[in-house]
Formats: sequence, structure tokens, C-alpha cells
Amino acid sequence: MRAVLVVLPLALLATPALAAPPADHDVSKIQRELADPKWADRLTDTMVAVSRAFLNMPVGEVEAAVQGRTPTAADKRRTVQSETGMSEQQLHQKIEDTRPKIEAGMRAMAAALPAIVKGFSDAQREIERASANVPRPDYPRR
Repeated sequence: MRAVLVVLPLALLATPALAAPPADHDVSKIQRELADPKWADRLTDTMVAVSRAFLNMPVGEVEAAVQGRTPTAADKRRTVQSETGMSEQQLHQKIEDTRPKIEAGMRAMAAALPAIVKGFSDAQREIERASANVPRPDYPRR
């Protein structure tokens, strides 16, 4: 009897309704958001901010540590920007040049989303079907 009290709540948690894929209206909402050019703008702006931090990252001290030596004053001044010769403006322009590709990629993802959700749903159904036939170690043998 005590086992039933423990197993019953766990069985209810494993119901297919709780593991169901998102409803159609959820998918369409995600599609609308992915197709919104504002997302591409936010992503591009984020990439600009992160790349600025990346350009200023010190590399000389890391190289000295890898080589097992004490960093020199020159090592401490070396950054990704000083080593690559790329300015923030150049990097910003490269990122801006990718904006149309980012927007196209997000539109493609939005278009593919229903097929992706269907694929996950089909996979879930197949896994449930296959796992229903797996012998359970706690099943009593006679």
C-alpha cells in the first residue's frame, strides 16, 4: 500500500499530457517573434557589445602563463585588438554586414519551426512506444 502512495504521484507526473509539444498557438507566437526584425537588431547589438569586450581581452598574460613565464609589461599591454590589428569600427562593420544573414536565418527558423515541433512529437511518441516494451528490473520474475 505504501508503495502505491509513492508510485502514484510519480506515474501522474509521467503522463503524456505533461510532456506534450507546445500548442499550435504557442508555435505561431514563437514564429512571429522569430520573424520580427527587432530580434535581429537586438542580437546584432549584443554581438557588438560582446565583441568590444573580446577585442579588449588581454592575451599577453595568458600566453606568458601558458609558456610558464612571468608576464612582462609588454605582455600586459597585448590584447586581441593589438594582436589582430582590427579596430572596433571594423569589427562593428563586419557584424553589421551580417545583419541580413541573421534576419534570413531567423525567418528560416520560424518557417521550419512547425516541422521541428512535429519531429520532436514523433520522436517522443516513438520513444514512448519503444520504452513500453522494455523489461522493467522491478517486475517480479516467476
